[in-house]
Amino acid sequence: MIQGNGSIRIFLAALLMVGILGCSPEKKALKEFKFGNFERVIEYYQNVLKSNPNSGRANYYIAECYRQSNRIKLAEPYYQKAGGAGVNKDSVLLYLAKAQQANGKYAEATQTLESLRAGTSEEKMRDKAVKELAGMTYLDELNNRKSYYRVKNLEALNSNFSEYSPTYMNGELYFTSSRSNDRIYGATGTPYTDLYKAETQGAVVDINTVKPLPESINTPNVNVGTITFSPDGKTMVFAKGNTGKRKGANDVDLFLSRYRSNAWTEPIQININQPDSWESTPAFSPDGRTLYFSSNRKGGYGGLDLYSAQMDSRGRFARVRNMGPDINTSGNETFPYVSENGKFYFSSDGHPGYGMLDIYVVNRLNGKTAVDNLGQPVNSTGDDFGIFLFKPDRGFFTSNRDGGKGDDDIYTFINDDPNLRVVNYYLQGITYSMRPDSTRQILADTKVTLLDGKGDVMQDYVTGNDGKFLFRVYENEKYTLIGETDGFLVKRGPYQTIGKSVAPETLRELLTNITLDTLLVLDRLEKNKVFVLNNIYFGLDSANIRPASGRELDKLVEVLNDNPEIKIEMSSHTDSIGSVEYNINLSQRRATSTVNYLIKKGIPAERLVAKGYGESKPIARNTNRDGTDNPDGRQRNRRTEFKILEIGIRPVKDDEDEDDKYFKGDDKGEDKENQP
Repeated sequence: MIQGNGSIRIFLAALLMVGILGCSPEKKALKEFKFGNFERVIEYYQNVLKSNPNSGRANYYIAECYRQSNRIKLAEPYYQKAGGAGVNKDSVLLYLAKAQQANGKYAEATQTLESLRAGTSEEKMRDKAVKELAGMTYLDELNNRKSYYRVKNLEALNSNFSEYSPTYMNGELYFTSSRSNDRIYGATGTPYTDLYKAETQGAVVDINTVKPLPESINTPNVNVGTITFSPDGKTMVFAKGNTGKRKGANDVDLFLSRYRSNAWTEPIQININQPDSWESTPAFSPDGRTLYFSSNRKGGYGGLDLYSAQMDSRGRFARVRNMGPDINTSGNETFPYVSENGKFYFSSDGHPGYGMLDIYVVNRLNGKTAVDNLGQPVNSTGDDFGIFLFKPDRGFFTSNRDGGKGDDDIYTFINDDPNLRVVNYYLQGITYSMRPDSTRQILADTKVTLLDGKGDVMQDYVTGNDGKFLFRVYENEKYTLIGETDGFLVKRGPYQTIGKSVAPETLRELLTNITLDTLLVLDRLEKNKVFVLNNIYFGLDSANIRPASGRELDKLVEVLNDNPEIKIEMSSHTDSIGSVEYNINLSQRRATSTVNYLIKKGIPAERLVAKGYGESKPIARNTNRDGTDNPDGRQRNRRTEFKILEIGIRPVKDDEDEDDKYFKGDDKGEDKENQP
């Protein structure tokens, strides 16, 4: 996290501090509390307790200061005595239970939560108590699981200060520490943090090589921390903030720097920052196309939520998305990380756990996600966060658990699970268009989007000159690929991995990558272009749409929704059986019926024209040259088509509007800071 002494304290404490003059001592303390200068508040109310140890007000504010600076373990005895006018008794009980849980007093925490559940008149607070009690039950189940993890304090690297958020890149371990800073951050009473690196072979660190990153990265008297790198190691994103100055960074923001000419460029803020929110704990996906981060921006599910943003080859970020309620809670979710084995890890104090931040892994099976606590010994009653795997079975993480050398310490771990086998599935494909001679040609610069079985966006990709795209997929799932580029109709293509998985027990390696293949062919967007709809059937002498035909027309509804700029003619054609007048009338009724079906599905009537052509436009012979009947030809002639009549301007989507706000670089990748 951006500052030591715990892991989410800066989010909870990173408020701007100003000088307070001309106030009574308590008013001054309350203003210090408002601006997050918790150490001064604690000092004031500790003096109050010397003369009045049972002051509910003093105990309350000391407890709140410890909680909001993420030292809730220290808050327990003060919540026990908290009270007085304006103090919410229900909140005191909830936070007392949290403090008891953080101190490993699970029986006491359960009793406190039962008192809250039975005594509160607020439905939301009762629901919270019930949820917390369920979490306590979950701990019993978790502790009964067999764990194959072995953990060890990285003593050679840790100091009496804070070391956290390890990241491994090209034989070097990067981490955050407050070890060499003599300036104190007022919110927590601990030194400001900087970024460091050291040479390492796996978990064997050469302590003699530890050194801070350049001053262009480590700004003096500013908290700097939590770093991530693109796969090639040439782009870094890190968090920086908490200057304590009103004109400085509002809270914490993400910065980007590139490695050029053997040096890191001057960091710039990236555009996913928001002026009045906190953004930190960035992590690139293994392919470097997605940046995950934590933020308290508006519209989330609680305190800190996890978000994702796409990054293109020129370093531009777009399509920021909340990762949803399966992962985010009313608590704090932070420190996202995706390992090479495709597992998504994060830390949370909102999911059932041991009391403070625990590390969780997201497992996906048959299209559903399950969030699992890694259990002990990885997790503890302290803050456990910032996991990083340098091999599928071993890595680093951070904890401020009892028995460490300092505040936050870096730990190493090994997973000895004998059945640890990981299979990564990837879907690769090529985007094509059709030549006039019906042969395929590669279609470059096409945006391809992968949707899951529920229709939710999983990832985007923009193809290069080779037309290739690549997505991470999962076994036994159904997907939809959407391709779109200028001058072509938006195209959807189904894909599924059902029946294509490999049993992990048959594999010998810890990590196996399996690549599946597909293709996506887009049609040119041209006026008067005609498309034949297959499997559109009507009863004899009938214009009623059969259920099977309705399913085919639903695909056309998708086409029209995906391409709102086109107006089409729905045409119906017959064979030559019957009179010309009869066939014209029948085909017109059928064309009108299809148009009415589309209108009922939400397509505006002004985008549709119904036209019956009868037998006037055959595409095959109704009879053979010798005069005998040609049933195959008649079947082809009995068809439904749509023709593009008009092409307007495609409306701009909401996320495309947002993309225009992102900073843009020139062809050499030089990015400019986006102004708030």
